[in-house]
Amino acid sequence: MTDLTGKVYVVTGANGGLGKATVLGLAKLGATVVMLCRDQKRGEAAQNEVKAASNSSTVDLFLADLAVMKSVREAAAHIQAKYARLDGLINNAAVYKSKRVETADGLEMMFATNHLAHFLLTNLFLEKLKASAPARVINVTAPTTTKLNFDDLQGKQRFSGFSAFGASKMCNLLFSYELARRLAGTGVTSNALHPGLMKSNLMDDLPQPFRWALNLMSSTPEKAAQGIVNLAAAPQFEGVTGKFFKGDKELTPAAYALDEQNQKRLWEISEKLTGITAAAS
Repeated sequence: MTDLTGKVYVVTGANGGLGKATVLGLAKLGATVVMLCRDQKRGEAAQNEVKAASNSSTVDLFLADLAVMKSVREAAAHIQAKYARLDGLINNAAVYKSKRVETADGLEMMFATNHLAHFLLTNLFLEKLKASAPARVINVTAPTTTKLNFDDLQGKQRFSGFSAFGASKMCNLLFSYELARRLAGTGVTSNALHPGLMKSNLMDDLPQPFRWALNLMSSTPEKAAQGIVNLAAAPQFEGVTGKFFKGDKELTPAAYALDEQNQKRLWEISEKLTGITAAAS
């Protein structure tokens, strides 16, 4: 079993489901785990639960609304100030909306939360990750085949909840591959992971029959989280980058996700939307 004592990990969307299970898995291995959550009450409840279950006092909570880029920047600044190192970042948080919702920044909710916030957060943490190398970035996604409409990324002209969610998961894949290429030789790896279907509140916006069917086919968050913990900590993944996994098994994504032009185009658009400089280049 890997001993993570002295190592620091940040997990987004950590107050429930897969995120909380991932925090617990890392805490049980001795890591200091930073839970990034939107809701203070739910975050504190999850933090106390993880501390009790892992017998660990090194589980910290920071608040951020990932739909708002200012909130992401503020949380990153607080985390950077408190921790001298960062050994792993697990970009796990995600939302699903059946109807188009616009954020305070004028962005479509799923694009902003599922992709852009993680793009910004990762770039803000890059120098600390490099200084702590070897370090690992994991982007939780799915084997989507949805292609991006680069002329309407915010879904203003045409919107479908399923398509927008699939597009946000494609963004995760494109970002993960482009990040891996830009980080080559730094000691920081970037990989994507599909946790599989699991019981969670993610798809609560779906009609009841769909939720019921999904629940029947889903495994537990604890089982799915083991794949993330392994990818984040196991020696067998040291130096492995630019890959897509489900558990320990490598997956081949849609050809669209592997297209470098698509990866670069999304990166450049994301830079403009977040105002981030090209820290990873």
